[in-house]
Amino acid sequence: MWLGVDYYPEQWPEERWPVDARMMKEAGLGLVRLADSAWSRLEPEQGRFDFDWLDRAIDVLQKEGIKVVLATPTAAPPAWLIHRYPDILPQDYTRTPKSFGIRRHYCFNNRHFHDATRRITAAMARRYNSHPAVMGWQIDSQLGCHDTTRCYCEACAAAFRHWLEDKYCTLQCLNDSWGTVFWSQEFTDWDQVPLPWKSVENPMSYNPSLLLDYFRFSSDSLLAYQKIQVDILRDLCPRQFVTHNLLGLFDQIDYFDLGRELDFVSWVNFPNYSDSSPHWTGMSHDIMRGIKRCNYWVMEQQAGAVGWNTSGQTPRPGHVRMWAYQSIGHGADAVLFFRWRTSRFGTEQFWHGILNHDGLPGARYEEVKRMGAEVAEWSRHWSGGCPASTVAFLLSYEQNWAFQIQPQNPALTYWHEVFRLYEPLRKMGVGVDFIGAAGNLQQYKLIVAPLLLLTDAALAAKLREYVADGGRLVGTFRSGVKDMCNVVLPARPPGPLTDLFGISISDYDSARSGATSAVEVIDTHARYSARVWADLIELGSAGLLARFTSDFYAGHPAVTVNELGKGKAYYIGTVFEQEFYPDFYKPILDDCGITRLDWVPDGVDAAVRYKDGKRVIFLVNAYRNTAKFTLEAPWRSLLTQENLSGQVDLPGYDVMILEEIGP
Repeated sequence: MWLGVDYYPEQWPEERWPVDARMMKEAGLGLVRLADSAWSRLEPEQGRFDFDWLDRAIDVLQKEGIKVVLATPTAAPPAWLIHRYPDILPQDYTRTPKSFGIRRHYCFNNRHFHDATRRITAAMARRYNSHPAVMGWQIDSQLGCHDTTRCYCEACAAAFRHWLEDKYCTLQCLNDSWGTVFWSQEFTDWDQVPLPWKSVENPMSYNPSLLLDYFRFSSDSLLAYQKIQVDILRDLCPRQFVTHNLLGLFDQIDYFDLGRELDFVSWVNFPNYSDSSPHWTGMSHDIMRGIKRCNYWVMEQQAGAVGWNTSGQTPRPGHVRMWAYQSIGHGADAVLFFRWRTSRFGTEQFWHGILNHDGLPGARYEEVKRMGAEVAEWSRHWSGGCPASTVAFLLSYEQNWAFQIQPQNPALTYWHEVFRLYEPLRKMGVGVDFIGAAGNLQQYKLIVAPLLLLTDAALAAKLREYVADGGRLVGTFRSGVKDMCNVVLPARPPGPLTDLFGISISDYDSARSGATSAVEVIDTHARYSARVWADLIELGSAGLLARFTSDFYAGHPAVTVNELGKGKAYYIGTVFEQEFYPDFYKPILDDCGITRLDWVPDGVDAAVRYKDGKRVIFLVNAYRNTAKFTLEAPWRSLLTQENLSGQVDLPGYDVMILEEIGP
């Protein structure tokens, strides 16, 4: 278990470095990330490198027993590089080149930038591949942020056409797959295929199939750029790890694809919430853990108020420690706070670190120091342990892109529908994994698959096999509507999933302006409101669980269940108020034999790591008020070394770590 910090020694006087290193050690920080965005200091001019200052910084840290992760500096191309090769600058969707002066000002398909990337990465790798203090590498930083994933320059246009030719082989196949007969969009030459840059009327008025493939191409371009660095580091630094700091719910890259080349995933966690649900951040943690199905690192963990031109809310006492422990509970094996000292200059003057601009230890430093002592004392109880879940969400970046292109209702977004189905499970203390379509479904008792708009025969067969073998599947409205080219299927929804769910959709209603309808559950007669969408479901082999009682679809099923083989497939045909979902899930969880932690109070995130056959539960109270709950069995509090049972209080913004007592 590593606790660390992101450090920028090049931004501070060298005589200050030993002071910083000593304070880091005293706070229990044993790992530092260096060189992020420091390209101009490492390569002041083309082909001339200066590593002496970085050598000295590493030596200062090493003397205090602190290990190092090096970031390749390619997130911030220096001025001399852009001046020499201005075509490196990406073009936004109005075909306006982005200017030098922020970061990420480069096109992923630019050959000059590829050459420069190879040069700096290889030089750093040769310098530090055997340094005893250097544990591994972070490639670039936050690939794709600042809306730089999708470039519209001529290099990207040419690369996109080659990508399409590799995928479709012939123009006839592309025309047929995209339905280009619509609006006379049929292509007779590959050079006729446009990039979807902004039109006057609507930036999303292009053919939805073209847009989806362009989103795929842009993600693949970034992955190809990442691989340039991965290949160099694998070749020159075989004993050091390679990771990248992802962006949580960032949705312009298929993170399942990106993670394949990495040893493990790292990510950037800035919750910045106050008295709001901790489960949104918890979902980000679980998705990051799901990318490679293993524990992960938090390479940048919020340590202070965040903001560029304006300052965000200062974390309340306890927030920084609480956020960090939430990360650990969900599977983080390292947490590095961002940043050590708040910058005096540049864009991040109000993106606060552990120390303020003055460099003096304050309340946040003392909070981190407290946590450092706790982790040093007690992390052996969870280090090496992992979360283990019997529930998984089927997550798809392609589904998300399809809904970005055609939301179908102004209130419908992919991430929010995923969260709507995720949060009730987490409030009951049920662990959740996230897997892609290629993931192994059979190890889970329950799969939740929201908004499977794009569906093909292979996915349908995989889901049918899972259910027939005894699994429980929850699907939703807008499933089985289109093929993987973003073209509507010539059949009633849910298309290839019809036999799986045992229903068909004769029509649907996209509700507007906050309109709601009423739904009644058959067995309990409980009533709930519904909104946004209503499928007009016709039953085949499925049974009825709830029906609409208002609007023109009164009497139509709203929720169904279909028994298939040894398992069951549930279908939710609308968007319910949140009170519905716990009542819906509980009998399914009981049927599957999935344990709930019903004693977890609202506002508390309960995450479980398993170590040596025992559960270690991390409880973080995201609210300012004390949370009260009852433990029916005794647990050992690691931080206080008390045995707890019965009524327990968890103060606001505080943390409790409970270890299971017994074998």
